[in-house]
Amino acid sequence: MSLEVWAEKYRPKTLDEIINQRHVVARVKVFVEEKNIPHMLFAGPPGTGKTTMALCIARELYGDQWRANVLETNASDERGIDVIRGKIKDFARTIALGGAEYRIVILDEADALTADAQHALRRTMETYSATVRFILICNYSSKIIPPIQSRTAVFRFKALSEDDVREFIQRIVKGEKLKIDEAAVKAVIYLCEGDLRRAANLLQAAAALGDKITEEMIYEVASQARPDDVKRMLENALKGRFKEAREILYKMLVMQGLAGEDVVREIHRQIYALNIPEKAKVELVEAVGECDFRISEGADALIQLEALLARIAASKAKAG
Repeated sequence: MSLEVWAEKYRPKTLDEIINQRHVVARVKVFVEEKNIPHMLFAGPPGTGKTTMALCIARELYGDQWRANVLETNASDERGIDVIRGKIKDFARTIALGGAEYRIVILDEADALTADAQHALRRTMETYSATVRFILICNYSSKIIPPIQSRTAVFRFKALSEDDVREFIQRIVKGEKLKIDEAAVKAVIYLCEGDLRRAANLLQAAAALGDKITEEMIYEVASQARPDDVKRMLENALKGRFKEAREILYKMLVMQGLAGEDVVREIHRQIYALNIPEKAKVELVEAVGECDFRISEGADALIQLEALLARIAASKAKAG
């Protein structure tokens, strides 16, 4: 069974089931009740319900015939101008089924469209506005050209809180009759960072390992650095114990096979919880940023992270 099965299974089917985004649901419901939606732009963090809301709109507008009246495409796969001029324009030309006045094009990851494709899309939106409505979905609305933004109703989705993620986890636990301890729930909440799709994937992968989901299982399937390990590594470096800090780093990168980028990301998250002066945190963030840049440019992750730990330990030695 492939991953994302549970994410799809527990995806809300109606607008009222969508978690947290009440400020968006309230506005969208008005359009749906009047059966006359405008072109829309959904922007916000991943896994917060943007695509789900677009599909819920289609279900409530068209009922059982919603699939026949909806074209769902992903701009990260088909991002060129040919897609707009061909596939999308052909769909926009056809008449809606079931007595509906218009059809819907759901364009996911629209911020991946090239500039030429976006300009072609703008023209298509103008020409076929009587027969089709566009729902553009993106993480960064700033990457959508202003002419398109001015032709759409913009809806900004909020990052989900821990309580929202916990509600979704409990929905899956109850539906699948899973056994899970509280530490594992907290680990899922921590790792998914408000992305419900990722939360469902972590639970599904962990459930395949045993009868009861534990914290260890969650971190094993996530293949991410454990916060406790990173915190101990940083504390050792801050106390000038470079050798002990390096041993923890070596275990994470070599023995556990973690990616250097993931370790850098977790170091960044742990900085703000450290018991050090604010000035030291600022300097540490700057050092982490430099390390992250070098790794992204192709430098060896182990060497760069060792250099980061050495820099932290050396600063302690100078201060001492």
